[in-house]
Amino acid sequence: MSQPLVDPWLYSIALLLGLLICVQAGFVLGRRYGVKGDANTLSGAVFGLLGLLLAFSFSGAAGRFEHRRELITQEVNAIGTAYLRIDLLPPAAQLPLREAMRRYVQQRLDTYQATPGSAAAAKAWVDSMATQQQIWTQATTAAQASGNTATLSLMASALNEMFDITTTRLAATRDHPPAVIDLMLFLLALMSALLAGYGMAEGERVPWLQVMVFAVALTVTVFVIRDLEYPRQGLVRVDAADQLLIETLQGMTPR
Repeated sequence: MSQPLVDPWLYSIALLLGLLICVQAGFVLGRRYGVKGDANTLSGAVFGLLGLLLAFSFSGAAGRFEHRRELITQEVNAIGTAYLRIDLLPPAAQLPLREAMRRYVQQRLDTYQATPGSAAAAKAWVDSMATQQQIWTQATTAAQASGNTATLSLMASALNEMFDITTTRLAATRDHPPAVIDLMLFLLALMSALLAGYGMAEGERVPWLQVMVFAVALTVTVFVIRDLEYPRQGLVRVDAADQLLIETLQGMTPR
């Protein structure tokens, strides 16, 4: 499981403090050198660029968040289909396979519910891969022993879909924009704050109420964007979608 290069809380605190410092620095520079007539035009251009970057970042993060939730549903459907198709196999092979399937679903839950990057998550992933191989071997052997090619085809296709989605979900957890985007967003926000402070130099003092609202709003927006990118670690999470896997596991009652 991927993790952010910089802790989101540390990143947000640094951004908030940086915004306030840059506003004050811009105000001091404006008072010292005087505000030029084209300052507002330049500030507007930088703020427009910041708004565009925020919009694209938020849209991308929200899209990836929804995609990760959809993949959980796809995996649940694939597991459910494979579990039902065990009925096509000879009766003697069904019980061991159902037990292996229940163990596999629990391992999949353990993989994502463990702390990302932890030893527990890594162990659950390795165990699930081993169980995959066990399920495949047992199912294909039983299907071949039945002598029915249709059974083999149906069972193999269901298992392939169930196994393939694990790779897709793993890739989705690692799908993040390049770190340079975070750096660019951070620096552009600071430059915007500097220009905003510079433009305020026409007044006698910095309007700190407006500045605090601006700084907090921008920091919260950036925090939510980063939180959406890592939905297993922050406040915005996909854990609720795991309930589908839990309910699937509960529905795998012994027969």
